[in-house]
Amino acid sequence: MIKTYFYNHSEQKMIHDVDLTTKDQWLKSPEDLLWIDLYDVGNQELHYIAKIFEFHPLAIEDCLHVSPRAKVDKYDDYYFFVFHALRYNEESDNEITTVELNVFLGPNYIVTIHKSPMNTIGRIAAQCHRSNSFLNRGPDYLLYAIVDGITDEYFPIMDRLSVRIDDLEDEIYEHQTEEITEEFLALKRTLILIRRVILPQKRIFANVNGRYSFDISEENVPFYVDLTDHLERIVDSTETFRDLVNGALDTYYTIITGRSNETVRILTIISTVILPLTFITGIFGMNTFEWMGDKAEPVMFVIAFGSMILLTSWMLYVFKKKKWL
Repeated sequence: MIKTYFYNHSEQKMIHDVDLTTKDQWLKSPEDLLWIDLYDVGNQELHYIAKIFEFHPLAIEDCLHVSPRAKVDKYDDYYFFVFHALRYNEESDNEITTVELNVFLGPNYIVTIHKSPMNTIGRIAAQCHRSNSFLNRGPDYLLYAIVDGITDEYFPIMDRLSVRIDDLEDEIYEHQTEEITEEFLALKRTLILIRRVILPQKRIFANVNGRYSFDISEENVPFYVDLTDHLERIVDSTETFRDLVNGALDTYYTIITGRSNETVRILTIISTVILPLTFITGIFGMNTFEWMGDKAEPVMFVIAFGSMILLTSWMLYVFKKKKWL
């Protein structure tokens, strides 16, 4: 599906579903803006757009294959971007999945390509049917609006992860080992994926020595400064959450180790108490039936039984005095 939105700056009006075969006519004024959105298109449609705008084959190849990280490539008179939106489903085995967005940014046009539906694109497209608020400030502002919408979708995910970490810190004292371990692994895997998505996108919009990686009009610079701040906040949150998860995991392992040591200590005390009793019964060469049978010697039984009671009592007293019990 191909949707087109054309903003005529001189007349300040929007035109939809324009004829792309007359692309040069639509782009003859540098103040006008043409936005082409390609959703779930096939190779034929993609190559059709590429032929009209003379996009580089390598950029088209990136559109046809999943790119693992965000990036920006500069060509003769346009830029090619790869961004990723996040989809969060806590009930799924893969809690976090990515939706790739490819963008071609030209002097007065922008082409967006995505295989899956994106809430941000849909919201901006719906707004374009009602007004020109997203298209009257140039292609770099439209790019900002799209990426800022994608970035805003990260914050509810981070809020939910924060709640899960707080709950996990309370639950490590209660739940079974297997449940807690799976939760730790799921959280760490989710945070790693989010960080892997956010960091490259943050580098794209980084201001290095007063310059950006692509052309931005002076009036739109404050918007990109705000966008960079949002990305930095998310990166900082992922770092903080990672430290919290690692700290909770260390605490959990400490608790498990303490419980294991307590179990070993109790078993060791029981073994230590039973060992001399077994030794005494071995010395006297008798078992319970011989003590209580017809051939039993009452005095020997009393001595053996009394020795075991005294020895056990003394050992328990020593253990308690040394605070082993």
